[in-house]
Order: sequence, then C-alpha cells, then structure tokens
Amino acid sequence: MQYKEIRRKDRIWNSEESDELLTSAEYGFLALADKDSGYGIPISYAREGNKLYFHCAPEGRKLDALKNCANASFSVVGKTRVRPNEFTTSYQSVMAQGKIAQVFDEGEKRKALRLLIKKYSKGFEDIGEKYIDSSIERTAVLRLDIEFISAKTKGENKMQK
Repeated sequence: MQYKEIRRKDRIWNSEESDELLTSAEYGFLALADKDSGYGIPISYAREGNKLYFHCAPEGRKLDALKNCANASFSVVGKTRVRPNEFTTSYQSVMAQGKIAQVFDEGEKRKALRLLIKKYSKGFEDIGEKYIDSSIERTAVLRLDIEFISAKTKGENKMQK
C-alpha cells in the first residue's frame, strides 16, 4: 500500500518527542474499513517497536471489519490549544498506518496483555497476571504492524515543553 506524504512540510514533526507520544499517549483512535462504511473508535493500546497492540471482546465490529480489510490507521493527539483570535489550533499528532490482524498465538497474546498492564496498571502486574490467566480465553488481541508513521505539529514554537 502506498502512503501519502504530509502536504504541509512546515508541519512535519519528526523527533524523539513525536515517537514518545505514539508510545505513551493515554489512548488513540483506531480507524478500520467496515463492510459498508468506515469504523473508528477511541481505544487503549500498547506499543512495542513497530507493533501496536489492542484488546477487545472475541466478537464484534472490530473483528468483523478485519475480515473485510486488513488496512488500519491509528492516531494519537498530544498537546493542543485553541487560538480563537487566530482562528486556528496549536496541536501535536502522530498517525501510524499498516496492516492489522488478530493474534491467535497464546504467547504473543500474553505478551500484548502484559504490555497493556505495564502501561495502564503499573504496580499491579502480579494481579494483572492472574487477570490474564482468568480472561485470556474471552479476550481477543489485535496487532497493528506499522508500515508508515507521520507526525505533525503546529504553532506555539512547535508545542515544545
């Protein structure tokens, strides 16, 4: 699949900070192609290298969409500030695109669920491991293999800290 380059080159945000945002944002927005329409949802996730992991119920619209199309897009937004007197918004955003698939290998599923626990429930890993044991059979895990990343920022000195 070919990915389009960012049109506004002055807004490209290639830095360690944009990479860190893709890793550490609280949640992101996953976009899939459903049979009859687009389907997008806010969702928690964990990243390891060029892979993003998500969890969901073992049935539902996300899994139905995967049967139709494996292409996916995932976006996160960092700092924002509306600038009303300028009719614009300062922002940071990162978008990852690639192929998404359900993970069936139990070892990889456990690894993904551990990554989610480490990100969202730090300090509760022991209890989380028990939770994984009791829920792995009724939990689906999805993996987005990142093929392309683009990051943009606008305004306020590129929104630096």
